[in-house]
Amino acid sequence: MSNDLPDLRASHEDRDRVVDALRIAAGDGRLDAEELDMRLESALSARTLGELAQLTADLPIVPAAQGKDVLVVEQHGGKYVREGLWSVPARIELRTQLCRVTFDFSHAVITSDVLRIETDMVHGKLFFVGSRDIVIDTDGLGLTYSKVKLRSKNSAADPRLRIELVGTLLHAKVIERRR
Repeated sequence: MSNDLPDLRASHEDRDRVVDALRIAAGDGRLDAEELDMRLESALSARTLGELAQLTADLPIVPAAQGKDVLVVEQHGGKYVREGLWSVPARIELRTQLCRVTFDFSHAVITSDVLRIETDMVHGKLFFVGSRDIVIDTDGLGLTYSKVKLRSKNSAADPRLRIELVGTLLHAKVIERRR
């Protein structure tokens, strides 16, 4: 990811995430009604990730809401990429065919010590991008004509994030890259 992250255009999902964080902060008593209204209006009209980051910079990071603790990826063909400022859920369900999937943890907001990824991948590639403090466990993964290429085998004993990769791969590859 480039150093121009704050200048990247914000998506509807980015704006919604900030709106949720602002409402939680107001519910906790951190923002009064007038400030909440002002920040909500700014969030809904924000154009860049930098503008959104300013709205929550003085607030504590809160874990993702219970309803958003699962990310479901169902895709046939093409690419699926999660990168930049994204909130890592506790669980990901990955059901893809003929697809290249990338999870980049370089700038992700990690709210849990363990991420469980349940895979059903056919003819695809799964890329993990991150640092040395992320460990990937593939003990629960069933491989059929598939390959796993990990660099995290010699990682720290106390990882920032442990990824449990379970399920099946058919004619697929799992590749880890470090930044």
